[in-house]
This record gives sequence, C-alpha cells and structure tokens, in this order.
Amino acid sequence: MRAEDFVRIIGADFYTGVPDSQLKALCNYLIRTYGTDPQHHIIAANEGNCAALAAGYHLATGKVPAVYMQNSGEGNLINPAASLLHPQVYAIPMLFVIGWRGEPGVHDEPQHRYQGAVTLKLLEDLEIASFVLGPDTAEDALAAAMDDFRRLFASGRQAAIVVRKGALTDEQPVQYRNSNALLREDVIRHVLLASGEDPVVSTTGKASRELFELREAGHRSHKYDFLTVGSMGHASSIALGLALSRPELRFWCIDGDGAVLMHMGSLAVTGQYRPQNLIHIVINNGAHETVGGMPTAASGCSIAEIARACGYPHTVCVGTFDALDRALADAKERHALSLIEVQCAIGARENLGRPTTTARENKQSFMDYLA
Repeated sequence: MRAEDFVRIIGADFYTGVPDSQLKALCNYLIRTYGTDPQHHIIAANEGNCAALAAGYHLATGKVPAVYMQNSGEGNLINPAASLLHPQVYAIPMLFVIGWRGEPGVHDEPQHRYQGAVTLKLLEDLEIASFVLGPDTAEDALAAAMDDFRRLFASGRQAAIVVRKGALTDEQPVQYRNSNALLREDVIRHVLLASGEDPVVSTTGKASRELFELREAGHRSHKYDFLTVGSMGHASSIALGLALSRPELRFWCIDGDGAVLMHMGSLAVTGQYRPQNLIHIVINNGAHETVGGMPTAASGCSIAEIARACGYPHTVCVGTFDALDRALADAKERHALSLIEVQCAIGARENLGRPTTTARENKQSFMDYLA
C-alpha cells in the first residue's frame, strides 16, 4: 500500500513518532508533506514522549492523533499507555502505527526476535485493539478496520496498526544531508586508535556495525567491545555501570545523538557520579540514520553544553579530525569524566555488514576480557 493512501485512509491530521525502517515510506511521506511543522508532525525523543505529546494535542483539539514507532518502542510506551491514556485513567484516544520488526517466521536481527514475538501480546495486555497491515492488505480492509477503531476512539480507547515488512511503499525517497564533513566510521577509527586495549561500549545501530567491521579489517579481537545492538539510549548507562564497578580500568562509550536524546536523563546520573575512568563520545549527525535519516532535535542543541550542565567536568564539541585527535588525547591524559561531541555527516558504506557473532558470544567474550 502506498504511504499516501495509508495516510488518506487513517485520516489523522497530526503525527508524532520515533522513526523506524519498517515505516520508512510513511516517514518520508510525512517529511515531504509536513517537514517538522509542529502543527502536523513532530519527531520526538522516545515513544513515551510521543504518547504524552499526542495526548496534549488531543486535549487541545479533541482530535485523534497518530503515533508511529518501531515495536521496540512499546517498552517506552507502556507507562503512558497504562497510566495516562487508558480508559480507567483519562481515556485519551490515540492511533499507534507500529513497525513489526522480528515478526515470527520473518528473518531479522537477534535483538528484534523476542520483541517481535510479543508485539501483539503487549498490545492485548494494554487493551489496545490491533490490525495487522501486510503487503497484500487491500485498502477497503484497512478502511473497515479504521471504522471499527473510530468507535473505540469515541469511548476513549486506543488502537494500533501493526505494519509488516514491505507493507508500505513510497516512490519518492528523501535524501537526508547536513553540512558536516566527518564520516562516522572514520570518527570511530580515530577513537579506536586512541582507546587501544581499553574496553569500549557502542550504541545501537550503524555505530556498532562499523565498530565490528573496523575490528575485522584491522584483524583485532572483538573482546574489547560490548555492542549494544538493542536497547536504544542505554549504552552510556551500561558504560557507567562498568566504570563504577571497575575503577581500575578506563572505559570508552561510543554514543549517538538520537540515543542520547531518547534517555537524556542518563547524562545527569553520569554527571552526578563523575567516574574518572569514563570517556563518552557522542557522534552527532542530527539524524536517525540507521532507520532512514530523519532528523533529530540534536542538530539544534549542544550536547556538550547539556552534559556540562549535568555535571560532566570536561566537555568539548569538535568538527575536524585534528580537533578530535586533540580532544581524545586530552581526555585520555586527564583521568576525569569527559564528553566529546563530534559533529558528523549523514552517510555510511552501502556494503556495511552486521556482526557475525551472537549477542551472547559478544557478552561472554567481553566479560572474559574484563576478568
């Protein structure tokens, strides 16, 4: 089904969400049609943020908003769905559009498999009616489902359209770019030169994939790295737990702007404890690049300044390799909590692969190295 027809049938006037590769056609359509006009489309920090923002829209207008997300975002959604939106609380109607990663029987990455298996069950437990949209779903079937959903909306309930792989199409791709010069993979290469044999925690998405392939290309062991292939926004908290538990070691965290935004409160907790053995690298391209390239709010704010306000004693923002190398050397020398924000371009190699080890193998190798 064309994204344009999908939007016409569901009839929403306001969308907010966190981008997902399964919903790339919808995301591109919304960007082409509305950009990030706050009257119609807002890309939020996390899925709970989306639900609350959409609730405000409903309170102000009486209309039913649409919230889009990957199914991994159901975890962030549960609290507002159960304690804000539910008919036993405020009875706020809402339509969720959920990309179904890890659908049973469909090949996907390990971090999506369990989430995919429980996607519909979580919605059922939250008493959210659902309709599965597949590549062969007819427009009249979706229209009939929306008629049923509108009766639920009238009583203050929520509903979800769960989108299978390939269900939405779009003939007009959007090219996402910025004016930065540095490529993320090259930034990670410089970080690895500085980190040596120190343990590294990397964030969700292409950063971990590039880290894995850089180790492969350099014929170096993967034992130094913990690849946070799922759980977006939590890599820095994993690194904090490591740094506080093993003060005799120095840890490096390779993070992304979308991940930092998703759980920005972690900056304040890290700043509170100020581990002297943690160097936090935030690669900021202002985009959710791994799932298509839609913009994040980070292009309009300084993560370095936010981290300093949260208690990080040393922060800097760099945009050249010379400045990056100086910042890495300074951070390595000073033995104090440091954050380096790197302004980065959007883009990655088309032949970028994925880790060839399992998540459990990665965990065990990393733990063995720490031991």
